Amino acid sequence: MPSPLVRVASLLVACLLVVSPARGDDWPQWRGPNRDGVWRETGLRTALPAEGIATKWRAEVGGGYGGPAVAGDKVYLMDYVTDGPVTNDPSQRTELSGKERVLCFDAATGKPLWTHAYDCPYAISYACGPRCTPTVVDGKVFTLGAEGHLHCLDAATGKVLWKRHFPADYGTKTPIWGYAGHPLVEGNLVVCMVGGEGSAVVAFDRDTGKEVWRSLQASEPGYAPPSILEQAGKRRLLTWDADTIAALDPATGKPAWTVPLKPGYGMSIMAPQVAESGSGRVLFASGIGNIGALYRFPEAGGGAPEPVWRNRAKASIASANSTPVILGDVLYGCDCETGFLTAVDLETGDRLWETGVPTLGSRRGRHGTAFLVREGATDRFWLFSETGDLILARLTPQAYEELGRVNLLAPTGECFGREVVWTHPAFAGKHVFARNDKELVCVPLAADAGR
Repeated sequence: MPSPLVRVASLLVACLLVVSPARGDDWPQWRGPNRDGVWRETGLRTALPAEGIATKWRAEVGGGYGGPAVAGDKVYLMDYVTDGPVTNDPSQRTELSGKERVLCFDAATGKPLWTHAYDCPYAISYACGPRCTPTVVDGKVFTLGAEGHLHCLDAATGKVLWKRHFPADYGTKTPIWGYAGHPLVEGNLVVCMVGGEGSAVVAFDRDTGKEVWRSLQASEPGYAPPSILEQAGKRRLLTWDADTIAALDPATGKPAWTVPLKPGYGMSIMAPQVAESGSGRVLFASGIGNIGALYRFPEAGGGAPEPVWRNRAKASIASANSTPVILGDVLYGCDCETGFLTAVDLETGDRLWETGVPTLGSRRGRHGTAFLVREGATDRFWLFSETGDLILARLTPQAYEELGRVNLLAPTGECFGREVVWTHPAFAGKHVFARNDKELVCVPLAADAGR
C-alpha cells in the first residue's frame, strides 16, 4: 500500500492535471477575453527572426475589416463575397450585391467546418466586407454585419438561433461606413449600438433576441463598440455614440451619467479607455477632427468624469481605427492626422515621441494604423501594422524600440492611394490569427516553436 506521502503527491498531480488547461487561452471577441487588448499567455517569443516564421496554415476567405475570434478549438470570422467591383471613396456609398458569411475553421488545421451565408446588398463606403469581430460565449456566436444584420448562431454547427435587422427593426439608416460596434455580451444580454428613435443603444436577450431595453437618442450610432466600466462598486456599460459618452445601468439602460464628445463625421470609433494613473482614475476618448479629451473621475461616488485637458493641435492623439492603450502615466496610440504611433503624457497631453515606423513604414499619409496588444503586465507590445507586418516592440515614455517583425499578410485593401490591411488579429494558444481580404493565416508564436 502506498505511503501517505506518495498518496498526497499522487493527489496533487491529479489535481494539477484537472485544473491545468490543455491548451492556450482563447481570444473569443474583439481585443481579447476582457476587451482590454492584453495577451496574458506566457512562454512567447522574445524576438522575431529576420528570416520570418513559417505559417502553420492558410485558409481562403473573402473581404472584410472584422478580425477573427478564437474559442475552444475553432476560429470564427465574417466576410463578404460579391462579383461587383469594390471602389473606395470616403464620402460616397458603393452599391453592391453579395452575401455576408460567418465562417468557422478548425483552429489547429484551418479546415473549414461550417459556413452560414445570407444575401446582403451593400450601400456603404469602403464596402469590402463586415467590420465586426464575432463574439463567442457559452456555445453561441454573435455576429453583426455591415448593414446591421445581427445573428446568434450555434457555435458548433452554425445553425441560426435568432436574428435581427437594425434598419428594419428600428427604422434607422446604416451609417455611411457600416455598422462597426462589435457586439458585447453582458450577463444574459447582447448589447449593440443600433441607432433610430431613442435606440442608440439596445440590449437583446441573448437566448431569444427579444429587446430587453433601449436607451439614448443620438444623431448617429457611431462606430465605437460598447465596453464595461466598473465605478463605485457598480458595473456599467460604457458607450460612445456620435454625440455622447455614457455610462448605463446594464439591467435597465438608464444613464448614470453622460458627457458630450462629438467627433467629425460621426466617427466615434475607438472604445473609450479607462485606467488608473498617477493623478487618479482617468478616461480618454478621441476621434477625427482632433476632437478628444482626457477626463478624471471623482474620487468617490459614481458621478461623471471631469475634463482634465482637451485635444489641441500637435498634441495628444486623434485616434480612429485603432484603440489606444494607457500604461502608467502614458497614452500610446495612432494619430489619424499624422498617421504616426505616438506617446502622450497623460498629465499634460504633450507628445513624448512619435514614429511612422510601425504604421506607415516609409510611406506617408493620414490614418496610419497599427493595432496594439500588450503582452501581460510588461511594456512589450504585439503590433499588427497596416503593412501586413507583425511587430514586437517595447513602448516606454522614452522611445519606441522594435524587437523584430515578420510579414503575415499582403495588404490587399486600399486607403488614400496606399495598400493597407486594417483588421485586428487574434492571439490565442500561443499563435496569432490574422486576415486580409483573401486569406486567414495562423502563425506560431511560442518561444519553442522554431522558425
